[in-house]
Amino acid sequence: MIVVERYSFTVMQLGVNVANFGPGTDPGVLREWAAVVEGLGFDILMMSDHVAITADVAERYPEPFYEPFTTLSWLAGITTRVRLGTTVLILPYRHPLLVARMAGNLQQLSGGRFVLGVGVGWARQEFEALGVPFGERGRLTDEYLAALRDTWRTSDDTPPVPIWVGGSSDAAIRRAITFGDAWHPLHSTLAELRSTLTDYSQLNFAPRIALRLTTEPVEDKDRLAGVGTLDQILDDLDQIRSMGAETVVLDPYHGDPEETRRPHEAWRALTAVATHWKATS
Repeated sequence: MIVVERYSFTVMQLGVNVANFGPGTDPGVLREWAAVVEGLGFDILMMSDHVAITADVAERYPEPFYEPFTTLSWLAGITTRVRLGTTVLILPYRHPLLVARMAGNLQQLSGGRFVLGVGVGWARQEFEALGVPFGERGRLTDEYLAALRDTWRTSDDTPPVPIWVGGSSDAAIRRAITFGDAWHPLHSTLAELRSTLTDYSQLNFAPRIALRLTTEPVEDKDRLAGVGTLDQILDDLDQIRSMGAETVVLDPYHGDPEETRRPHEAWRALTAVATHWKATS
């Protein structure tokens, strides 16, 4: 295992990506999710973003889809400790002054517990439905991030909000360095994370990794971090901590919307990880 020395003693927090969509999701289930995440001692609860559930979106993230600002504001009122965030808000979908207002208000209303994770988006049909040029999404994201920073810097009553920038392209990493408080890659291997951090040693990072608990070790050389036995997952987390991660978000959703009807399966995996991580950290 390669350890980056300047990151050896990082204190790392753990979070959970909660499915805010799908046939099994409703306000009662979201309330239960919040109770489980906070009750197990996780540090942050995050959820994804879509606005127009077009055919390309619905294939992965079908209705009902609970809009993240609305839902996280509600969850802020029924939680007390856990941070709340987006993984990731598709920034080109909303005017940056609206995002600045909503994010700033949520930061105030939650007592400083909000994290704004952002990305450029991928669903071409959704962009078309919203009248946003798909080919301009990178440029728009850069412009909107600059506008967010300017708005918060010049406001007397709106607190700045931590920004995590998603994506693994060179443009995304540049964006994270220029505008973000952390780089927020999704579903990577340990080798991919280590390679990027070697090339960009100045990066703060807070990855979202898979959480798929297996009974037998996964030996695939391209195994995603967070996939495997409990021992493999705990070792993944330890290695990511040694690289200097400030937070790791666990994603127990495996891509089948029917999983949202069985949240207890995800809760069991999260309980196992939380219990053993606390015991060894």
